[in-house]
Amino acid sequence: MRKGIIVLVGGLALFAGCKDQGNKASNIPIEPKWKGAPYHIAIDTKAVKPNASGVAIPDIKYTANPDALEKRVVLVVRLDTSEAKQSQRPMDQMIMHPVDISGTEGTLPADYMDDADKGLATLLKGYCMNGKAKITVRLVLSSISPQAGDSELDREHLSDWLPIEVAFKNPHPKC
Repeated sequence: MRKGIIVLVGGLALFAGCKDQGNKASNIPIEPKWKGAPYHIAIDTKAVKPNASGVAIPDIKYTANPDALEKRVVLVVRLDTSEAKQSQRPMDQMIMHPVDISGTEGTLPADYMDDADKGLATLLKGYCMNGKAKITVRLVLSSISPQAGDSELDREHLSDWLPIEVAFKNPHPKC
């Protein structure tokens, strides 16, 4: 009988000890698997030469949170106009048309980036810029309006802004 009481008390102590450990473990914060925006973007490190439009944005690679995948995205390009020769143009942002993407990793399509190059060249020509230009790019949801402002871009963003410096050779300088 004495051994039975000892086993019973030992079992209760073991059960109580396990219960306390469970409470302590539940107070430990769990790190999320993915930090930050749903998509992380980066530029391809190989050198790019300006194309016929006079500028070439490096290839943009993306890595996506597997729990927040999108099938269509839009690239937003902003131009830093602080060094522009002409400042009367109000537009310093270009919102591209939607493009299909798939998977958790990839690169924006080459023809899409060619369209972005042509649009950026038009902006750079309008500001009479030549040489190095600073831009920032961001991926947003495809439902964004074509004239989206800062608040809509922040609300609909998929990635953070990525600064890039591009070379622009104005093929028809008139400034």
